[in-house]
Amino acid sequence: MDDATADATALRGLTPRLIGPEIFAVFAVSLGASALLSLIRLVGALTAPKDLGDQHAVLVGSLAPGRPWLDLTLHLAGIAVNVAPVGLVAYLLARSGESMRTIGADWREPGRDTLRGAVLAAAIGGTGLVFYLFAFRSGINLNVVPDSLPDYWWRIPVLVAEAAQNGVLEEVLVAGYLLHRLGQLGWSPWRAVGASAVLRGSYHLYQGFGGFVGNIAMGVVFGRLYQRWGRTMPLITAHTLIDVVAFVGYGLLRGRVSWLP
Repeated sequence: MDDATADATALRGLTPRLIGPEIFAVFAVSLGASALLSLIRLVGALTAPKDLGDQHAVLVGSLAPGRPWLDLTLHLAGIAVNVAPVGLVAYLLARSGESMRTIGADWREPGRDTLRGAVLAAAIGGTGLVFYLFAFRSGINLNVVPDSLPDYWWRIPVLVAEAAQNGVLEEVLVAGYLLHRLGQLGWSPWRAVGASAVLRGSYHLYQGFGGFVGNIAMGVVFGRLYQRWGRTMPLITAHTLIDVVAFVGYGLLRGRVSWLP
């Protein structure tokens, strides 16, 4: 960070000495905590009597079996709680004289953001599916079950909302906010992307080593694209589309194709 940038940042009440603790606080109540729990779940899976390939990691399942209205309420409440750290990031950016626009989480370029996101989703989604099947067949990954919800009327809307929550939470925090703050600390672009990618992989450890490695690769691509574009919205769009296809598509293909575990 040069002297001019340091002085400007200090005037906004954010000094390099405070950025590190701020980052720690944000992730301690969000995806950093998820990474810790994910690691514990992986240890549990590795020490279980069954092989990894014989165990399941359910992404969206029933929270109150047999009680559809309670189930729906719990899902909606969970989505609201999980996405709350985005509000914290918005507040912290405002406190430092910035805004969500600073990290490109806005609607200035809807057409370009949507196009970029759709192309990115097609590329990453297809590659990710092939890698997941390889990892599962190799025995280094659990059987990931994207959707095990009962067939209630709200099933598809909840799956779409869960996908959007993942896209907004992960890309605002792990791509936009984290890379922006690490840049203010003076980290090199590749060092910052590496840290962001490893974090992204770590909270997917519950899926197995394939989920860890695959999401690191995704994090490198998304991180470099954020640094190039300066916008989070294409990444949010891509991530949401990838998860919508995975969640909804799994229900449509389950039991109908032989290659899907």
